[in-house]
Amino acid sequence: MSTATRDEQPLLRVRDLTVGFTTAAGETNVVKHLDFDLARGGALGIVGESGSGKSMTSLAVMGLLPKGAKRTGSIELDGTELTTLRERQMQAVRGDRIAMVFQDPLSSLNPYYTVGTQIMEAYRSHRTGVTRRAARKIAIEAMERVHIKDAARRVDHYPHQFSGGMRQRVMIAMTLSMEPDLIIADEPTTALDVTVQAQILDLLAEIRRDTGAGLILITHDLAVVSEVADHIVVMRDGDLVEQGPAERIFCDPQADYTRMLLDAVPRIDDEIGLLRTTSTEETR
Repeated sequence: MSTATRDEQPLLRVRDLTVGFTTAAGETNVVKHLDFDLARGGALGIVGESGSGKSMTSLAVMGLLPKGAKRTGSIELDGTELTTLRERQMQAVRGDRIAMVFQDPLSSLNPYYTVGTQIMEAYRSHRTGVTRRAARKIAIEAMERVHIKDAARRVDHYPHQFSGGMRQRVMIAMTLSMEPDLIIADEPTTALDVTVQAQILDLLAEIRRDTGAGLILITHDLAVVSEVADHIVVMRDGDLVEQGPAERIFCDPQADYTRMLLDAVPRIDDEIGLLRTTSTEETR
């Protein structure tokens, strides 16, 4: 099934994606013949437990697989086949057209540089001829877009001066500054408490609406994607278990494994609704 209409080319088209490693025991595939589409402006949730292959799928799309991994199949971004690009060409795609928000912003941010400097340098690495002054303005605007208060002052702060939720906002601001076509968020709320999780999920949904970027949300928790994704892919041990519109997956799951994941997060709508009601903006 597909998130794109029949007469519309999807933003991202993945066909027969397989990722494998050669071990002493032979070839081991961690992603097996995976197919999915992501519509322009759509939100896709890839869900599964640890070892399901969901994160390896996102790394395959980014061209960031670990050494020794073998990738086969097709990955098309807006009609461009990514699997045939050379590394220098892929570097131009990463950050510019595809951006990734990782699970742990503290490890992704350099503690020795201000968050503003890091946003600025990431932007300038993809935009030749941009002055530091212009890049600083863009960094501040990006921080304001993710609702970091007093961004003009906080742009000169270091990562340790931000809470976990605010560091994740900084990483999303860095992503936004590049105006990518596709944002991949890999477990972006795992290290956060439930209130801050709700804030980050709301922010990702808002960015998708405001920018028209496609969003892939990688998570082990169906509750996380319940109000963000419009299409869901469920994976287990590298296999596609089922996929379909989010409403159908939640209301009428076809696979026993999907039902098990749903049973693990009872009363999803009530839980998320409560978080929305009680969530307050972080002040530090």
